[in-house]
Amino acid sequence: MDELRQAYIAESQELLVSLEENLLSLEQNPADADALNAVFRAAHTIKGGAGIVECDFIVEFTHVVENALDDARDGRIKLDGELIQLLLASGDQLARLLEFAADPEARPDAATLARGEELLTGLRNYSIGKEAGGDLAATPDARLESSGGGMVGHDCWHISIRFGENVLREGMDPLSFLRYLSGFGEIAHLTTLLEGMPEAEKMDPEACYFGFEIDFRAETSKEKIERVFDFVRDSCTLYILPPYSRVAEYVELIMALPEDTLRLGEILVQAGAITPQELAQSLQTQSLQTQNQVETGQARTAPLGEILVEQHAVQKELVEAAVVKQTQVSDKKAQDAKLIRVHADKLDQLINLVGELVIAGASAALLAQKSKDEGMFEATSTISRLVDEIRDGALRLRMVQIGETFNRFHRVVRDVSRDLGKDIELVITGGEAELDKTVVEKISDPLTHMVRNAIDHGIESAEARIAAGKSARGRLKLNAYHESGNIVIEVADDGGGLKRERIKQKAVAKGLLAADAEPSDADLFKLLFEPGFSTAEQISNLSGRGVGLDVVKRNIEALRGTTSIDSQEGVGTTMSIRLPLTLAIIDGFLMGVGKSAYVVPLDMVEECIELKQGEARSNVLNLRGQVLPLIRLREYFALAGPAGRRENVVVVKYSGNKAGLVVDELMGEFQTVIKPLGQIFEHLRGISGSTILGTGEVALILDVPSLITLATEFESGRAFAPSLH
Repeated sequence: MDELRQAYIAESQELLVSLEENLLSLEQNPADADALNAVFRAAHTIKGGAGIVECDFIVEFTHVVENALDDARDGRIKLDGELIQLLLASGDQLARLLEFAADPEARPDAATLARGEELLTGLRNYSIGKEAGGDLAATPDARLESSGGGMVGHDCWHISIRFGENVLREGMDPLSFLRYLSGFGEIAHLTTLLEGMPEAEKMDPEACYFGFEIDFRAETSKEKIERVFDFVRDSCTLYILPPYSRVAEYVELIMALPEDTLRLGEILVQAGAITPQELAQSLQTQSLQTQNQVETGQARTAPLGEILVEQHAVQKELVEAAVVKQTQVSDKKAQDAKLIRVHADKLDQLINLVGELVIAGASAALLAQKSKDEGMFEATSTISRLVDEIRDGALRLRMVQIGETFNRFHRVVRDVSRDLGKDIELVITGGEAELDKTVVEKISDPLTHMVRNAIDHGIESAEARIAAGKSARGRLKLNAYHESGNIVIEVADDGGGLKRERIKQKAVAKGLLAADAEPSDADLFKLLFEPGFSTAEQISNLSGRGVGLDVVKRNIEALRGTTSIDSQEGVGTTMSIRLPLTLAIIDGFLMGVGKSAYVVPLDMVEECIELKQGEARSNVLNLRGQVLPLIRLREYFALAGPAGRRENVVVVKYSGNKAGLVVDELMGEFQTVIKPLGQIFEHLRGISGSTILGTGEVALILDVPSLITLATEFESGRAFAPSLH
């Protein structure tokens, strides 16, 4: 049951994301019936699953939400902005209720229940004023007049359903449909049919062999009853007859069902749907008609679409379009059936094992090289190639598109802009870019902070924008793209931009900058990431750009990433995050300095050159007319021992900047399994982790962005202070 609850919670969280996305779509296009149906299905599935795992508090809350959605689908209430706001808040409430679903003994606290009751009251108020109309369950007299008589005097809907064998395997509980029907009507008569039950020795305990004959009394429509069975429509046989239907319609139903006709007739007679005389006469007439059709060769079967076209009930184009759509739905279901849900811990364990396999493979390759055995060397080469493929395949399992994270910001932008009285459009590009799921999970909060600050402090009010010659509607853009083995995420707005003089004054006042200093824009904007730095004139719930950005920077650096800001006053601001694609295994370039070994990501290596004798003591290098700052790793890490006979320069590039790492030995490409450093080393600049070589020795992984920053500062004339003394 615990595993079932966890699966229900995971599925419900995904459904809530879908529910929110479709509600936001409905806010822009209230006539989108597909989006409304998707919202209803999400709520219906959450409610059904809650009944299975016995979370009654979710069932009770979702039932009212579902009723409101059903009224909106039937056109009885108007889907306006206020109702969508209530439904969005109801989705948030469901997310809170799901937090209590993991523990069977847990119940929502008083504050959560009070919030839920407040929302339900608002939804009920909408339903109270709904208009009647278009109901198929009209009065008996009206039904008789419209049908020309010949109807059974029975005021119930008749529902015949035969469940497919796989219904139970698909997680559906047949009894849950009866409970749902009872929620908006009365089950006047119920018969369970077990004619399809095999002998005990042939019975599959996971298969479903029964069906229901139901007389259902309610003022509702056929469409609403059909929607109750939406989730088993593909694996069941369903017939619905409205109240006061013709005797012939009941007889057609009896003939269509697989059970014995006398048995079905007996059920209908017991339920009061038809009299014995009417049943006998109609069955005899139906049997004679069928026999005559067979004898004359007139009996034939044709697709329903063809029959409707022949009777001029619908146009041929509509039937063809429906067939195409059904094919697309079937293809999507087939594609979904190929997906399986895997727990994240299992993937993490797989990645760890692959990492150990990489280390063991490197050790075996080293032994083969030392042994000079060609057969062994060839075997280890094949193993290394296969390990590379296994590594890439395992890493791809954890790669997800960032678009799913971006889409969640539609709600953030909507809510924050409404609170601030601004009209802001969110534009998303590059959502197909992929990165490690672990990274995706950890950048959600920093991105939220940046988006909220851009809306609050970056984009001006409508009046200010119009006065500046801009459109009243602001624009916020989320973009992602790959660059040199990293992913770059940009949060760009078309607001007023950063005010350089105001930032400088604030920096001088806080002692972060000398009064006569003239820093570049890039250096000045970096001060915004200092703790407590803000240029906001008034403190609000969101505050101004800069408040909390120190936390953003700290979280991004913990992922081996960097942050930067580019802004033009009056035009807008772009905040960028650069992150590695994965936190587990990378292709590295191995270098030696004395007895120590260091690794840099291979994607960042531009080229390797030999340092000439005359350039040995210089801190810069003329690289084809460009000034290349040098970082001597021997000096930076204060390594003892004599320098090598010659020195080499590894040119690395990051975010458009270059630097040269001066080393003694170039040791070539190396599969690097990243091992995190302990907490005692987490504040070191220039080191992002460690790895284990084939010899069992430890090599440090260099933090190239930090090293380039240090080189840039040194080239600008600042004091160069090694970090590891």
